[in-house]
Amino acid sequence: MAKLNENYETIMILNTKQTEEEIKALVEKFSALISKNGTLETVEEWGKRKLAYEIEDESEGYYVYITFNSTPDFPAELDRVYKITDGVLRTLIVKREN
Repeated sequence: MAKLNENYETIMILNTKQTEEEIKALVEKFSALISKNGTLETVEEWGKRKLAYEIEDESEGYYVYITFNSTPDFPAELDRVYKITDGVLRTLIVKREN
């Protein structure tokens, strides 16, 4: 029998040219989306950090780390929403081992 829910973690790097309110709104948007489609476990805002290499001519990014539990099909939808959202530089979604 297939597992109904899996544990995942995601890191997103947001553009620092946005205001604090815009960054907070994006974090809340993705937290709400994850909560709607699964169980949000933790949200850690790591803040502004220097990037290892420039992304879209930016040398700094605002890092956010989220852990959640959802069905196996939701991470693909989350990735799709990440890609169409302005202000998101890079993302990574990984299945966590228990």
